[in-house]
Amino acid sequence: MKTRILLVEDDERLAELTAEYLRKNDFEVGIEARGDTAEARILGERPELVVLDVMLPGKDGFEVCRAIRPHFAGVIVMLTARDEDFDQILGLELGADDYITKPAQPRLLLARIKALLRRAPISGSATPSDVDAELAFGRFRISQATRTAHIGDDAIDLTTAEFDLIWLLAQHAGNILSRDDLLQQLRGIGFDGLDRSIDARISRLRKKLGDDPDNPKRIKTVRGKGYLFSKHDWQ
Repeated sequence: MKTRILLVEDDERLAELTAEYLRKNDFEVGIEARGDTAEARILGERPELVVLDVMLPGKDGFEVCRAIRPHFAGVIVMLTARDEDFDQILGLELGADDYITKPAQPRLLLARIKALLRRAPISGSATPSDVDAELAFGRFRISQATRTAHIGDDAIDLTTAEFDLIWLLAQHAGNILSRDDLLQQLRGIGFDGLDRSIDARISRLRKKLGDDPDNPKRIKTVRGKGYLFSKHDWQ
């Protein structure tokens, strides 16, 4: 069965060209031109991945992302026409898994989509080695096999990108990982000194983990070096 993608883009020509390219690469692609109808379609059709433009008629992409994220476990890729931190960080803070600046080169979009889908949970895809892939620190537990995390009996609602980040940090608990380390592992790109996607996800994770943003103990910032996942402070 082909992986389903919904492309939410109001530029008809761009949408058709992008959809055709993705279809040639064995994806099933639908197109939605309006933000105010995208939410119902996404939640009704449940595609594996949504490519969501920011500038849409009826409702912008940020509003759509905010509305669907609590109810949609699939991957969300935001398309932003401006290469500005504000747009990128806002999208990530609202729960998007990645962003691409327009005009997006089809090959780059395809590469990002494939990378994100490789990390996304697929029913029945766990391998024998995945089954034992669980880490525990005090009351915190995280499982690679089920892609779930808990503090005590409380499940933590994580996006695909958030899970990937916290799993990577937890695997290296007690060690500092730089932004370059994290970006290389998670997105296959180096840190250019400007990218704030990791910072935005760390901020969201701290909120979900009950970490004090002013004095974080569970995911610590090591100034000038990176981030450290604590082995302790999970009581």
